[in-house]
Amino acid sequence: MSVVKLLNVQNADEKLADALVDYCKQACADPAGSSVVVCQHEGGVKGKRLIDQLVKAGAGKEEVPDLKRADAQLNFVLQRFDRNGRRVDPMAAQQLVSVLAGKTGELAAMCDQLCFDFDDNPMGLNRVNQYLTANPQVTGFNVADKAMEGRAADAIVMMRSAVEQGIDPIALIGALAMKLRTMAKASAVKAGTISQAEAKTNPWVLKNAMRQLSGWTSEGLGRCIRTLAWADEQSKTNGGDPVYALEQSIMLIAGKGRAS
Repeated sequence: MSVVKLLNVQNADEKLADALVDYCKQACADPAGSSVVVCQHEGGVKGKRLIDQLVKAGAGKEEVPDLKRADAQLNFVLQRFDRNGRRVDPMAAQQLVSVLAGKTGELAAMCDQLCFDFDDNPMGLNRVNQYLTANPQVTGFNVADKAMEGRAADAIVMMRSAVEQGIDPIALIGALAMKLRTMAKASAVKAGTISQAEAKTNPWVLKNAMRQLSGWTSEGLGRCIRTLAWADEQSKTNGGDPVYALEQSIMLIAGKGRAS
């Protein structure tokens, strides 16, 4: 069974709209032999008639909240735990938002999974951190945090352990790159080049990044970002050595991007 995702269906013309409604009716009549079509509507009045027609034809409708603001994301986590009949410590909720900001589906799934796996009520920060260590992105952030503290050896050991456990190096590289991009945004905000609103980053995450800026230069950040880009190439090239490239990136980050 294949899955097809259609974006911006509010812009669908009449021909496409009719085809979607017809397919929906056929799929509902024979769900076992049908593919899954996910239609994303950006909200508003435009194209609402098509959504109503699809629902009438048997389609399921899932309203996704707008989580662009940090406080909206935090409220979403609190409500998700409440929906499961549970409570969550505010710091634990903030940690979930910081790690999975902008990924509504993953954030919801993580909240639900925590409630399913653990009986803690409220769910505390230690439990959340314990659970998140199995997440490749979080492992990458942990590696980045060690490197940012100048603890290259600890970061490399953690990275190698993650790879040995089956985590793809590309996931670690992506998380490291995200950390550096946040640092670059924090540097730009501190310099007055952009505003906090223009940074489009969780204020809590941005504040932590600003605390880590001491000793960094724009040249050093650029050098680290370029090295991670090279590591990314190594992970995607036959015969490349992504683990070695990751080690070099970590050592450079631990040295705040200073050339040896």
